[in-house]
Amino acid sequence: MSTQQTTAGGTSGLDRYFKITERGSTLGREIRGGIVTFFTMAYIVVLNPLILGFAPDVDGNYLGGGSGDGSNLPAIAAATALVAGVMTILMGAVANYPLAIATGLGLNAFVAFAIASQMTWADAMGLVVIEGLVILVLVLTGFRTAVFHAVPTALKTAISVGIGLFIALIGFVDAGFVTRIPDAAQTTVPVQLGGGGELTGWPVVVFCFGLLLVIALWVRKVKGAILISILATTVLALIVEALGADKGWSLNVPKLPDDVVDTPHFDTVGHFSLLGSWSEIGVVSTILLIFTLMLADFFDTMGTMTAIGAEAGLLDEQGIPPNTERILVVDSLAAAAGGVGGVSSNTSYIESASGVGEGARTGVASIVTGLLFLVTILVSPLVTIIPSEAAVPALVLVGFLMMQQVREIDWIDLEIAIPAFLTIVLMPFTYSISVGIGAGFIAYVFIKLVLGKAAQVHPLLWGVAAAFVVYFAIDPITRLLT
Repeated sequence: MSTQQTTAGGTSGLDRYFKITERGSTLGREIRGGIVTFFTMAYIVVLNPLILGFAPDVDGNYLGGGSGDGSNLPAIAAATALVAGVMTILMGAVANYPLAIATGLGLNAFVAFAIASQMTWADAMGLVVIEGLVILVLVLTGFRTAVFHAVPTALKTAISVGIGLFIALIGFVDAGFVTRIPDAAQTTVPVQLGGGGELTGWPVVVFCFGLLLVIALWVRKVKGAILISILATTVLALIVEALGADKGWSLNVPKLPDDVVDTPHFDTVGHFSLLGSWSEIGVVSTILLIFTLMLADFFDTMGTMTAIGAEAGLLDEQGIPPNTERILVVDSLAAAAGGVGGVSSNTSYIESASGVGEGARTGVASIVTGLLFLVTILVSPLVTIIPSEAAVPALVLVGFLMMQQVREIDWIDLEIAIPAFLTIVLMPFTYSISVGIGAGFIAYVFIKLVLGKAAQVHPLLWGVAAAFVVYFAIDPITRLLT
């Protein structure tokens, strides 16, 4: 070990444990990498409350209390930062991998718009806990290999692409850029541009500014592009609101809070119920929702950790990252921890690649990122300043990033192209991730059956497709049995 590394690291034990020198890094690079990763994904502390905080559950209650006026946003932000901080530190300390963890985009939208609308928030977070524990069992038993091979790769890709389109649509809708035509039942087109076929109001202008800014920063490869765009657009929103130019903000009004630093309130932590959903929506629907969460979370993690390992040059000859099982165990615990914290499933972030680009190669970078997340807990009231018009451009950009995976699907092979197409388009068209996944699985199994290739379908996929048939036909089945 070099003298510089011994001095920078403080003790040779730190270097040996994290293999800093062995992986061709230094403590300084790891710290820089951890800081960069934090700034490229810190937007989740702002964005997650805006996605979860304004979605009422089946009883009309809002996550973390409040009455839909934004008063619950600081509590959600504090819990988001808490879980992200603790689990990212755990990833660094246990798995020694430059991978950061936080609430999963797409997953949180699914929880807010597809799950909480059917049950209470406590029940919804209980499902997230169960999903994380199921993935943990799959990891510990080695059954993850069977699950991984059960779903064709192209369908996994289609699920990510569909979720990307879905959250992009949510972004456009929350900004008022796209609205539902009031008499949609009597028209051939259910949605429209703006409020009446055209863009009106300064809040939409703020959104457009934010979207163009984040695009400009992203294509110029500016680190922290999403966070910078959110902050800059919020400044514009504050100016617009101060001038009294418009009062038509979509969700929360941009106003400076009374306190910037405040004692954090963790009103969402521990607010979960493991059994409520089973009686609320039935066993079949509950299992399907758990499976949907598990599928998106599990396969996303596999892809993310491999991509980060490739970027960092940490993969072995078989393309497998070091400490794979530890990475998956921590990520599974993070999913469950997100439910316990009441902030939706936590998962590994591809934004970690930005820290790797700065030289991060070990878990030290993750520990730095995690500590910075914990610091943000103290300034969680700042989240109430940011209107959705300033934050949702990030959803549109993330939707684009997820859409890029569409090139990995073989559109010439109809056996996979048609199921993939249905998976992708039905998510935004029905405003439901589970509908898209179900339609894709059923179409895949059906086409294989029609072509006499039923033997090519994994037994697990037959069971899942059958469950989705019941899911779609639950109303006529219920009518038949009653």
